[in-house]
Amino acid sequence: MHYLIYFDFILIFLYNINMKTLIVNKKYDNKKLNNFILDSFPNLSQNTLFKALRKKDIRVNDKRVSENVTIYENDEIKVFISDELLEGKLNLNIIYEDDNILVINKSTNLEVTGDNSLTTILEKKYTFIKPCHRIDRNTTGLVLFAKNQEALDILLDKFKNREIEKHYLATVYGIPKVKKIRLEAYLFKDNKKSIVYISDTPKTGYQKIITSYKVIDENKKDNTSILDIELETGRTHQIRAHLAHVGYPILGDGKYGINEINKKFNQKTQLLQSNSIKFTFKTPSGILEYLTGKEIKL
Repeated sequence: MHYLIYFDFILIFLYNINMKTLIVNKKYDNKKLNNFILDSFPNLSQNTLFKALRKKDIRVNDKRVSENVTIYENDEIKVFISDELLEGKLNLNIIYEDDNILVINKSTNLEVTGDNSLTTILEKKYTFIKPCHRIDRNTTGLVLFAKNQEALDILLDKFKNREIEKHYLATVYGIPKVKKIRLEAYLFKDNKKSIVYISDTPKTGYQKIITSYKVIDENKKDNTSILDIELETGRTHQIRAHLAHVGYPILGDGKYGINEINKKFNQKTQLLQSNSIKFTFKTPSGILEYLTGKEIKL
């Protein structure tokens, strides 16, 4: 892949991948938002709509709303719900599949697990399907699933023993002086606030994290870079928080990024993609022995 082309592409395309814009017509003037959206998308479940409202994934005239507000003719409604859930279709982007595993290219605005998630969508097609790891709702890219219990047990063990290598691509603000580095720090997860904190020194309640990156492209004009990232640990929000902590926030990251910079680039979803999974098995792997050394990439 040519990374300069990729850089331009990801900036203008990723955010719009699951956004629908609607204009309120006269029929729904002075009516409730929910009725308009459900009528516009007959396959959308009320549960998914309520969840989107709770997460403020619906905007009225570019203002986030969290309740069933009244709308008026010519209002602009933006709906940030995955196409799979919005249209009720199994539009799965399968990158690799065999009798034991499935690798999906997950779109943005879609969780891996939970209600109305990628897993629940897959469960409509497969008798057994379990995710072996997770990526954030607004992180795109590869997710590995097991299609039977034996494969699941093996893969979970391989992840635990670091015999599966995962790489991510991130577009960050800033150009690192050190082009390749292995970072160690400590992470604390605040479940109540749904946020994590990073410390350079050990603290009570903090877990050690290791994040490595190398710079693969630079844009000096915009002061941005594309990083190839490898995780040795897989904590919640690790990449996003760790990069922000060392001064290179991911573009579009509303939680750990810089709002002024995100607005400058008109980027509202983090430019982070899970783009490579490599099976670096060093110990016996049973029915999955054939995967040893195999790499699956976008």
